[in-house]
Amino acid sequence: MAKRDYYEVLGVSRDASDSEIKKAYRALARKYHPDANKDDPNAAEKFKEATEAYQVLSDPEKRAQYDRMGHAAFEQGAGGAGFDFSGFGGLDDIFEMMFGGGFGGRQRRPRGPERGADLSYELDIDFEDAVFGKEVELEIPRTETCDVCGGSGAEPGTHPTTCPQCHGTGQVQFAQHTPFGRIMTSRTCDRCGGTGSYVEHPCTACHGRGQVRRLRRVKVKVPAGVNDGTRLRLSGEGEGGLRGGPPGDLYVYMRVRPHPEFKRDGLNLLREATISFPQAALGGEIRVKTLDNKNVTLTIPEGTQSGTVLRIRGHGVPRLGSTQRGDLLVRVIVETPRKLTAKQRELLVALAETMGDSVNTESKGILGKIFGKN
Repeated sequence: MAKRDYYEVLGVSRDASDSEIKKAYRALARKYHPDANKDDPNAAEKFKEATEAYQVLSDPEKRAQYDRMGHAAFEQGAGGAGFDFSGFGGLDDIFEMMFGGGFGGRQRRPRGPERGADLSYELDIDFEDAVFGKEVELEIPRTETCDVCGGSGAEPGTHPTTCPQCHGTGQVQFAQHTPFGRIMTSRTCDRCGGTGSYVEHPCTACHGRGQVRRLRRVKVKVPAGVNDGTRLRLSGEGEGGLRGGPPGDLYVYMRVRPHPEFKRDGLNLLREATISFPQAALGGEIRVKTLDNKNVTLTIPEGTQSGTVLRIRGHGVPRLGSTQRGDLLVRVIVETPRKLTAKQRELLVALAETMGDSVNTESKGILGKIFGKN
């Protein structure tokens, strides 16, 4: 079968630029490479056809020969070279060798400074401390730059030397057979890890790692108004960086312990208070204890029902970064007396009669036995 025109194979015009040719081939390689297309039985042949066309048209000298003589320029015996497509690698390898990156366009470079990892810490605090704020000191185990060698990993008085395996490049080269023949590719040096340097006399304090593990004390100012799950960020208090890189951050997550009397609803605090039946019916005043141990006066309106919520303004939770505070909401519970004197019972029976209520007029308690008989 006669070969198709290389320009037709790539879908470009005869005056296409190098970038247009490269872009066209990249699209075809993604579409037909056997690693990417396992459904089309002809994908491998189409990929080889596109690769052969690209090999010629991407080379200025070969492209000029092809424009003059066509396919005859590369037939055996015509001064050209044959094409060997045996053993071509994966799609990542093809793109890395041709375009300097993998399937996603990534490039392999010697490893340089790296930022340290972030750390997280869960801090249990009391309900009051979450509302009003507090400064606490934490002990954080973390990796830090070795202060003996300064992070170089070399014993003081010595210095890292050029890696003898990669000669300071951070990469080693090796030959690989590809659709284009024998091509030199590179990988990160496994001896120096891509740094290009080698520690001949490791630091005894960090054993050549350049880092040590320490327990660091960190002061954390918990602002007033934090809630359960609030996250605080402490810049630079995370793991130390590698090869001179900056440290990571420390994230402190608040875990607020519950309070036996108070609950929180946004910026408001909620609590309960008991009142007597006469206070509920006639109204009055009671003293309510706030979260910060202050006793404030709460007015009970006449006819207050059990479960009514009354508001004390300005005694709630501070808004983060502000002096504004929410309110204290008090849910009043009308308390029914369990024991009555004879006089109290007499008065309640009289009240029930005026209200037309049917009640038990005989006491079953000890007072009823003493005073209930005529």
